[in-house]
Amino acid sequence: MRIDSHQHFWKRELGHYNWLTEDLGAIYRDFLPEDLLPELKKSGIDKTVLIQAAPDMVETKYMLSLAQNADFIAGVVGWVDMQHEDAPYHIVRLSKNPLFKGIRPMIQDIVDDDWMLKPELNPAFEALMKLNLSFDALVKPRHLKQLLTLVDRYPKLKIAIDHAAKPNIAEAQFAQWAEDIKALSKRPNVYCKLSGLVTEAGNNPNFDVLVPYMQHLLECFGASRLMWGSDWPVLNLATDYTQWVALTEAFLDSLTSEQQEQIWSKTASKFYRLQYLD
Repeated sequence: MRIDSHQHFWKRELGHYNWLTEDLGAIYRDFLPEDLLPELKKSGIDKTVLIQAAPDMVETKYMLSLAQNADFIAGVVGWVDMQHEDAPYHIVRLSKNPLFKGIRPMIQDIVDDDWMLKPELNPAFEALMKLNLSFDALVKPRHLKQLLTLVDRYPKLKIAIDHAAKPNIAEAQFAQWAEDIKALSKRPNVYCKLSGLVTEAGNNPNFDVLVPYMQHLLECFGASRLMWGSDWPVLNLATDYTQWVALTEAFLDSLTSEQQEQIWSKTASKFYRLQYLD
């Protein structure tokens, strides 16, 4: 079993994707289930977790509709306005759909680096914990100290650090990121995605450039809290699906079969409570 814990779809005519501009070339078009399915088959990926790509609940409902009709989508991580007083209501309502697994605010795009610590977000976080839903942290290295504060504030909240917080691999910035990641990994409710790194390394990155970052994540989180993801189709800005799978296979080759199975599927299944594996 292999699970892609992080992939996206978008349909530009929906109009929610303000970040999706023509200069992004390779990904400035619609991406739908029929585009991903051949990649999954080629790489032996059985299931995926579909992640929001727009700060709009209309997109979340659209993703859930896609998931209803695509057998390979095992879960959906959506978006709600966490600052709105109705946020708990929307989280509860969305949770009625068993495919809905959690939410992801687009923290990396929010001007205020301390936004995640605003007290008005508390009811939304409480709703997530009460319903055993997850929180995907789309952050950059500058947010990691605030994220640690958040983690300690909500020790029962299941948190996944998307794309390992997007370290600046292209400029070989490692030390501070590594220190902050290590501190977060000591909290048992924090998981991390082995995804997005290839994009942060620039075009056609050398595998050797990625290894120190991947190795650090493995040492910090272990196989039981590390999950593989593609970040497709954003991945296409740097490489392709097959190549990222091959790079990951090469990196994991020295691990035990149990450790490999955890990173490829079991961690994601546990974190997102993917029912088909119960």
